[in-house]
Amino acid sequence: MRFQVKVVMFDLDGTLLDTAPQIAEAANRMLVALGKPMLSQAQITTYIGEGVQNLTKRCLVGSMHDEPDAQEFARAQPLYHNFYEANATDSQAFAGVLPALQQLKKQGYRLACVTNKPEKFTLPLLQHAGLADFFEIVVSGDTLPKKKPDPLPLLHICQKLGTLPAEAVLVGDSETDIQAAHAAGCFVVTVPYGYNQGRAIDVATVDATVQQLTEVVNLLELPALFSGDNEKMIQIS
Repeated sequence: MRFQVKVVMFDLDGTLLDTAPQIAEAANRMLVALGKPMLSQAQITTYIGEGVQNLTKRCLVGSMHDEPDAQEFARAQPLYHNFYEANATDSQAFAGVLPALQQLKKQGYRLACVTNKPEKFTLPLLQHAGLADFFEIVVSGDTLPKKKPDPLPLLHICQKLGTLPAEAVLVGDSETDIQAAHAAGCFVVTVPYGYNQGRAIDVATVDATVQQLTEVVNLLELPALFSGDNEKMIQIS
């Protein structure tokens, strides 16, 4: 059975916008306020992608999986939110994002944004970057009971737009995006310039990879790739 892609969903952090500098600045201001040593932007960038709570925990303990002191974590959360709210909209779009969205919209694709970032940060970021009007639906990390890598946000978007998961593709930068797309039954395309906790994407697990988002436009015109029976990852370089 063959399907035609109708919906293109985009991750936010590390895919549409380079948010790492502002996230790192807010996290370090939080750490200083708590009397803790600052971390490098490179280290903090590896903590991005699984929501603000996980980011905050990882910054407090300096690792991916350890748990911070409960009282310290309770103090840290509002500090991070306040500091990040002050600088979040300084983030810039990656090269190729705006022309890619313009062309996809012109060609009739329905666009959505799906992120684990809280809505109070997501919407101002998209608006300030001039991207908000491209998306028919935006699903943030606190929109639904579950977030990526759970498939619920992707399935919710498909249901709202009246499309099958097999008619949708998620463009992201991380294993979190890949897992969500696989679980939902959507196609998945990745970019190599994102965060992914500092690890390289396993290209064998995705349908395609592109160097920047303008390449997605031509990629969607390849009938063999998004046919429901492709078996090979395509790399556009």
